Amino acid sequence: MKLLLPILPDASQQLDAIFRAFPDLLLILDQDRIVRDYKGEKVAPFFPAETEILNKSLEELFPAEIAMQFAHSISETRRSEDAGQIEYSLTHPKGKRWFEARIVSLPYQQSAISIRDITKYKEAEEKAKQQLDRMAALRSIDLAITSSLDLNLTLSILLNQVTTQLGVDAAAILLLDHHTRLLTYSASIGFRTTALHFTKLRLGEGYAGQAALERKTIHISGLNNRHTDFLRSPLFAQEGFVIYYAIPLIAKGQVLGVLEIFNRSFSQENDEWLDFMNMVAGQAAIAIDNALLFNRVERTNTELLMAYDATIEGWSRALDLRDKETEGHTQRVTEMTIELARHLGMSETDIRHIRRGAILHDIGKMAIPDAILFKPGPLSPEEWQIMRQHPNIAVQLLAPIPYLAAALDIPHYHHEKWDGSGYPTGLAGTHIPLPARLFAVVDVYDALTSDRPYRRAWSHLEALDYIRTQAGQHFDPAVVQIFLKVVGEFPPKPRSETRGSQSPQ
Repeated sequence: MKLLLPILPDASQQLDAIFRAFPDLLLILDQDRIVRDYKGEKVAPFFPAETEILNKSLEELFPAEIAMQFAHSISETRRSEDAGQIEYSLTHPKGKRWFEARIVSLPYQQSAISIRDITKYKEAEEKAKQQLDRMAALRSIDLAITSSLDLNLTLSILLNQVTTQLGVDAAAILLLDHHTRLLTYSASIGFRTTALHFTKLRLGEGYAGQAALERKTIHISGLNNRHTDFLRSPLFAQEGFVIYYAIPLIAKGQVLGVLEIFNRSFSQENDEWLDFMNMVAGQAAIAIDNALLFNRVERTNTELLMAYDATIEGWSRALDLRDKETEGHTQRVTEMTIELARHLGMSETDIRHIRRGAILHDIGKMAIPDAILFKPGPLSPEEWQIMRQHPNIAVQLLAPIPYLAAALDIPHYHHEKWDGSGYPTGLAGTHIPLPARLFAVVDVYDALTSDRPYRRAWSHLEALDYIRTQAGQHFDPAVVQIFLKVVGEFPPKPRSETRGSQSPQ
């Protein structure tokens, strides 16, 4: 019995079946890049226009730029005998389509080109890239919010991301002033004119005011055909906008402003576009809320600092009222010590602490009995022992106040001496805090140049000579040099009717 062998399709039939199964196009080109044969069910989508392709050159079938890509790849494949590949796009009435072409060499300088429509893959790729870009944009806005409390900088970054990621021409942010209940211009990008810079809208007025009042997004298409109070400036007509969105910026249940988006051409916004727009609006609301909160906290802190400083100045004046001998002394030594600190290049933060310490340097004398503090003659050893407690008393008074913790160096140590013979702890050399070393020179200078009940004030030059002799004993030699340079060249203005404390120390 004979076995019947199956009849198999020939190569041409097999190739036809393949190209019916896959929507690809196969072109066979001669050595002059003219199409001599092709395989494929639907030819039209692969070319810019419906046309007969047989016996047509690539230059006749494709735009010049794409034809050049094919020509270059064909030459490379003929030279190297490796397969070539290019991607190109064509614009059809239904939109842009992407294609992938693979080129291989055939005998007799011929070539085969297989073309596949990869539009859905490119669209998926572009969609994924867009999503990643938008995630990165949201991340950059997050970083701007968390790393900077400069509202102008944050809004600038945000508006840049809005126009880039949403593909719109311009955007602006109006902030709501909760005192005046007016929406006012804050920031913008993409405008040709200053049309919106002077915006002041009441709630419910114009599209932005309506969005804020009703707490909902307003979308206007064909803005150029509308004649409403939205046109807040004669310049606005020059912008040529046709699409408009107003999105209320809401945080913690409060309307903080409105994000306005503008476009000069019509476009189709899909759900993802709208979702991203709303997410950016949410980020803008958070940024504004954070900045406003920070400004409120900063303003409150400033007011507290002013109140604290006024309080310590009040303490100093109270001491002056108690001891008329020291009237004006505190102000003078404070100013001179700050001058030395600035000459040394100390930071403004350190100088603020030095100022407070200088103002409070003798606050401990509040607890010294009047009989000792105002004694007209020399103090006994027992009385000096009590007097020398005033730096420790100052610490007891001020240390419980955290605000003044960094200002304790001067009240505590300004009677210490470079050689270690001072009080209350006998510190020596650089173990004495620098602010106290600066203040010590200034304090003695002011005491020497002030009138006493038992002597007249020394002259400026006499006081400087005394301070020179005390360098390395009472005073830090380096500080003396700075003092002589600063105060020696620019002596304080003469004082009239001003008396110093009982003694330099």
